[in-house]
Order: sequence, then C-alpha cells, then structure tokens
Amino acid sequence: MSKKKISERVSRRAFLGTAAAAGATLVAGGVSAQTLTQTTIENIINAPRRGTWDDQFDAQASRNAEKISSRVPILSVNTVNYVEAAIATYQDIVLRGGWPVVPSGQKLRLGANDRAVSTLRERLIISGDLARSAGTSTEFDSYVDGAVKRFQSRHGLPADGVLGRFSYAALNVSAAVRLGQLETNLVRLRTMSGFLGDRYVVVNIPAAHIEAIEGERVVLRHTAIVGKISRQTPILNSKIHEVILNPYWTAPRSIVEKDIMPLMRKDPTYLSRNSIRLFDHSGNEVSPETIDWNAAEAPKLMFRQDPGKINAMSSTKINFHNPHAVYMHDTPQQSLFGKLLRFESSGCVRVQNVRDLSTWLLRDTAGWDRQYMEQVIASGVSTPIELAEPVPVYFTYISAWSTADGVVQFRDDIYRRDGVEELALQ
Repeated sequence: MSKKKISERVSRRAFLGTAAAAGATLVAGGVSAQTLTQTTIENIINAPRRGTWDDQFDAQASRNAEKISSRVPILSVNTVNYVEAAIATYQDIVLRGGWPVVPSGQKLRLGANDRAVSTLRERLIISGDLARSAGTSTEFDSYVDGAVKRFQSRHGLPADGVLGRFSYAALNVSAAVRLGQLETNLVRLRTMSGFLGDRYVVVNIPAAHIEAIEGERVVLRHTAIVGKISRQTPILNSKIHEVILNPYWTAPRSIVEKDIMPLMRKDPTYLSRNSIRLFDHSGNEVSPETIDWNAAEAPKLMFRQDPGKINAMSSTKINFHNPHAVYMHDTPQQSLFGKLLRFESSGCVRVQNVRDLSTWLLRDTAGWDRQYMEQVIASGVSTPIELAEPVPVYFTYISAWSTADGVVQFRDDIYRRDGVEELALQ
C-alpha cells in the first residue's frame, strides 16, 4: 500500500495509535522485529513528513507500551530465555553501580519542575524506561510522563504517570535486589518449563493474574483476586474436573469462626439476609435463633449459602482436587478487580469474566456452549458439569519475569517468598 493511500484511508486517530504502538518498541529499546516489519508501520515510519519520532510521538509511544502483549505463556521455555537475558542486563546495571534513590517527598507529575526529576530521569534511563537522549533536566515533560507510565505498567501499578507511595517504593528497590528477584524466579520458571499439557490454566499469585493456554499460546487472560497475607493462596498442581453453575457455597470452618460468628453477634439477621442456612450432620436444617452466637466455639454445623447473585461464588465455581480445599470462582464483588492490591480472598481465587474461562473449559463437553450455559445461570438452578477432559491447573508464584519484547516485569512479593523484605510493598 502506498504512503498516499495510507494517509487517505487511516484517520488521524488511528494513525497516531499505530505510530504509538511502534514507538513503544523504540522507546523501550526493544527489538520486536515482528512489530516493526508490519507493512503499515513501516510505511508510517518511513513517511517523509512524519517529523522526528521522539518529537511527535514520545508520550503516546510510552503510554501504549503496555498494550504490546505477548502470547507466550509465563511458564514457557521462551520465558526462561527472556529472563536469562534480563539477568545479564541487570548484572551489568549492578556492576555499573545500580541506579540512584529518587527523593520521595512529593507527588511528581507532568508539568512539575524539580531537582528530584533530574534524579528520576537518571533512574529511568538506567532501567531502560527512558531514552538516554531525553537527558536529565529538572522538567517533568511528556518524555518523563511516558517513561513513568511504562515503569508503572511493568510493575503492576496504575499507569497514571503520577509518582505516589507505591511508585516510589518500586522505583527505590535497588538494582541488586531486582537482580536477586530475577535469579530466584528463574529457578521457579525452569522447574515449571516442561510440558504442562495441550490445554492448561496458570494462576500467578503475585500478579493476581490467570492465563489459559492452548497449543503453547495464551488464548485467555483474566484478572484475579487471590488470598490475603493471613490466608494465602497455596502453590499447587491439579486438574480442573468440574464447573458448577449457580453453586451452593459452604463456608469453611475458618470463615465461620473468624467472620460469621463475630458478624452474627453484631447482627442476628446476617445469615437470613445473606441466604445462608444451617444444617446438622444429618442434613436437617437448624434455626439460627437456637444457636448461642456468644459461645467461645462455633457450632459444628454446615453453613450453606443458597445460589443467587449475592452468593459468595455468584454464578460459577471451578473445582479441582487439592488438599487445601481451594477452588476458582465468580464473585458478586466485581469492583475488587479494579483494586491495585488484589489480595482479598481467604485462599480461593476469584476470576474476572469467569464465564469466558468456563466456556473455554467446557469446549469439549457436549451440549455446553456459551448460550446454554447462560440459560442455566439465568434459571438459578445449581448445576454441576463434569468436564469431558480434565484440564491441568497450576498455581504458581512468579514475581519477576521478562517478555518477548524485552520488557522486564516485577510484582510485589506479597507473601515474602523471595526472601527480600524490601520487596513487600503492602
């Protein structure tokens, strides 16, 4: 396609978006040949009237860096290779003295002029987030704004360009500590980089993130909510064998003791308002009014919540055998998926857009397409579905990795399993 036709057929907005995507690779210092050799992008880059890349597209390029996503699974031999390359880069950074500590006295953002910005620029240049040609002035300009957003994105932070508590904390983790984090996670990745199945699911706990993999390619990605520090999601390997639509929820003993008992002392209507019923060991229903909620010990009864929108698992439960009695599920609290720190559960994993995952899991189970699944959910009837072919699932703890485009990702060591206190930002 000629340059003239491109300019005629591509709107200004689409033009900038495409240029930004290619610019992200350049600003990041990456070498994504596949991206740069696409015909349209080549024509845009080579267009004689485009001006200088850094002058026109620096902020858009950096802002869109996080949109360049790889289809390579995190548990992949390729990821191992990418991390090994990242380790070599970080070893060089450490040998050269690392990066400076950025003063954290104020919320720096676009438009600021402060001596701390000069230090911030140096820090971002050393880690590859800011082009060296941007210099080390005291102005927080569009170059710095784009670089900060890129840094935030690859550390799992909201890419808003504003330096607050968590951004400063991530910036000021030393290069030596980051190198150690990469080396620790390389061992974990090597352990899990063999054949994991033709189709499988990975839950990465520190990232609160889920991948569904098929044919060595990621086909679905889901935001997750995992266990809080006091009730951690375990590392495990199993096979998903069942999806339950409109599930009953049976409260674990720990939740009965730590949560429900105190709530009933404050509000005796809590169980009825939340459609939770009590049953004895013979299956007989027990009235809440007959229970002494001020007793030291919780009653030895089953606390079961009926299916419905307020059910703790909402529309879906995904079962797999494991000694920890954990599972994956939907949630009525969808707003939690938008939080920065998604460590809110009692050990189970909540899945955003879980019906997409269920549809994929049930693909080979006769009669269970998306349309029929939605009909069953709408009916409110609890319906267990055995998968025709169980799908392997892996709960992992990968807090540092690298991708095909050379972008190194870090996440908070929420459970302090990397052995470095400095990494626990919460």
